[in-house]
Amino acid sequence: MDTRTKIVKRAVKEIQDGMYVNLGIGMPTLVANEIPREYTVLLQSENGLLGIGPYPVEGMEDPDLINAGKETITAVPGASYFDSAESFAMIRGGHINLAILGGMEVSETGDLANWMIPGKMVKGMGGAMDLVHGAKRVVVIMEHVNKLGQSKVKKKCSLPLTGKQVVDRLITDLAVFDFTPEGMILVETQEGVTIEEVKEKTEASFRVSPDLAVTN
Repeated sequence: MDTRTKIVKRAVKEIQDGMYVNLGIGMPTLVANEIPREYTVLLQSENGLLGIGPYPVEGMEDPDLINAGKETITAVPGASYFDSAESFAMIRGGHINLAILGGMEVSETGDLANWMIPGKMVKGMGGAMDLVHGAKRVVVIMEHVNKLGQSKVKKKCSLPLTGKQVVDRLITDLAVFDFTPEGMILVETQEGVTIEEVKEKTEASFRVSPDLAVTN
């Protein structure tokens, strides 16, 4: 199983039947294909759709039906369309049960940086700043280290922040962390990963849960 698939399969376990969920741009959108068929889950997109379905099969794409990342998508029966004002009223009004977002850096206090890539022109931070404050629960998924092998789980974020102390849970290809008033806690390791490896590749300080589990 490749790194991204491992992360996505763990992330889908955060979704419960009946939830309203927002999936961020990038890796989080892959979660849509993994949601159990027996679940009734409505996926929301900032550009004005409630009821996103799986990615379309090749040749069946509708160029007018896209998500916030401008990828072609499908809509489930009962889906609804609306303008951006209505969409952000849902987010800011606290009606989204769960937001699963990508991350570039997460700090040990639950700060998130996920909108600016150094050296690249960006048009803005999209809906992320609203989501981290409006969603009832925020889960961040990302690879544990960057392409240079440096930890993305940091003592303090070096990139511009999306939000301070907004992350409830972080899922990486190595581990799962929770952010609590008592600090950052390691609650799961991916199969085959040791606590020593997690410590070696994590700049942030964390405690190990006495109920530490292994992701399956």
